[in-house]
Amino acid sequence: MADVSARLAGAGIAHRLGLAASLGAAWALAHVAPGRITRIEGGAEALEAGLAPLPAAGLRLAPEALRLLHRFGLTRIGQVARLPRASLARRFRSAGGETAAGDAAALADQVLLRLDQALGRLVEPLAPLGLPPEHAERLPCPEPLLDLAGIEAGLGRLLGRLAERLAAAGQGARRFRLRAYRADGVTAAVEIRTARPVRDPAHVARLFGERLAAIDPGHGIDLLVLEAEGVAAMETAPAPLGRGFAGAAPDMAALAALADRLAARLGPEAVTVTWPRASHLPEHAERAAPFTGELPDWSAPGALPPPGSAPRPLRLLIRPEPVEVVAELPDGPPARFVWRRVARRVVRARGPERLGPEWWRLGLAPRDFEDRARDCYAVEDSEGRRYWLCREGLYDDGRGALPRWRILGLFT
Repeated sequence: MADVSARLAGAGIAHRLGLAASLGAAWALAHVAPGRITRIEGGAEALEAGLAPLPAAGLRLAPEALRLLHRFGLTRIGQVARLPRASLARRFRSAGGETAAGDAAALADQVLLRLDQALGRLVEPLAPLGLPPEHAERLPCPEPLLDLAGIEAGLGRLLGRLAERLAAAGQGARRFRLRAYRADGVTAAVEIRTARPVRDPAHVARLFGERLAAIDPGHGIDLLVLEAEGVAAMETAPAPLGRGFAGAAPDMAALAALADRLAARLGPEAVTVTWPRASHLPEHAERAAPFTGELPDWSAPGALPPPGSAPRPLRLLIRPEPVEVVAELPDGPPARFVWRRVARRVVRARGPERLGPEWWRLGLAPRDFEDRARDCYAVEDSEGRRYWLCREGLYDDGRGALPRWRILGLFT
C-alpha cells in the first residue's frame, strides 16, 4: 500500500487507500477515513471498533437513507451499529412526511444490508477490474453500423489486422471477443473459444458466424473492438506434399479446426476426448475431458490393461442393470440369466475376477472393503453374445440371503 501510495503521489494523483477484511469496510476507509493510508486488521470485533468513529456516509447509502439517519441524529457508523435493528426499522417506517412508508422500509433494509456487509456479517461478491486484453484492435465507424452485413465487414477488417500482429509475434490466441459500442451507450459482446492457439482470419470469422446475429445494432454501432486473450506461441508445421507423403499421425490443426466449429455450434463443453485413468475398475479407467488441442497417448504405460489380464468389455452401460441369475453352485458361474425380460442360457463363462473398491481413495475399513468387492464373469450365451456379469453383496428376499447380480457391459 505504501508503494502504491508513493507511485500515485509521484504522479500527482490525490488518493486515499483502505484495507480491511470486508469490501464495505475497505470502501469506507478509502472514502471517509482521515489519512492517506488506513487499515483495519482483524475480524468482526476489529471491524466494528475501527468503523465506529467514521461518518455514516461510509456505508454506501442512498442520499435519502443518509438524510433520514441524520434526521434521527445517527451520524456515525458506530451509532447505527449500536442501535437495535427493530428500532432502526421502526424509526424509518415512522418517518412519514416526505417518505412513503414502503419507501422508508426499503431504505431501512438498505441500511441494515450495508451495515452487515461492512461488518463482515454478509459475504459480498468482489468484482475486481480485469486485466486489459493481451491484443486488441479498434475500428471507429464514421457512419453507425445498422445491420449484420456491416458488422461482418468490420469484423473482417479487425481480424486481418489482429492476425498480422499475432503473426509478427509468432503467437495465436484461444479466445476472441468482439465488443460493439452502440450510440445509446449500450455495449454488446460475443466471444468464441478455440482448442488450440489460432490466428487464421477465415477460421475465426467462421466461428463468429452464427453468433454475430446476437448483436443488436440498435440505433447504430459507433465502435467495434476485437480482443484476443489466451495468447500463446503458435506451432506451425509444414503441410505434406501430397497424400502419398502424409504421415500416419492425425492432422492436429485440421482436427482442432473441426472441434472449434463443433464447439461454436453446440457449446464449448460439447466436444470431449476420452483420456486414460489409472484404475483397475473399468468404469473408472477413463475420463471425458474437453478437447484442448491434444490427444491422449493410449500406448503409454498404464493406459491399457497389460497383456494377459482379464478381458474387459468393449461397451459399458451408463448404469449397471440388475439381472436374475441361476447358478449351478452358490459361488459358481452363471448358468442362466434374465436381462431385460429375455432369458439367456450361458454356454461359456470365464472367471471369477475379484474386483475390490479403491480403498485408498474411499478410506474403507476391511469389512466395508469385503462388502463392496465383486466377482466378475465374462459369459457367452447360446447365440454367441458375450456379457460382463458381476456378483456383488448379498440381499435378503425373505427366503434367505442371495447374491445380487448386475450386468456392467457387453463384449460385442
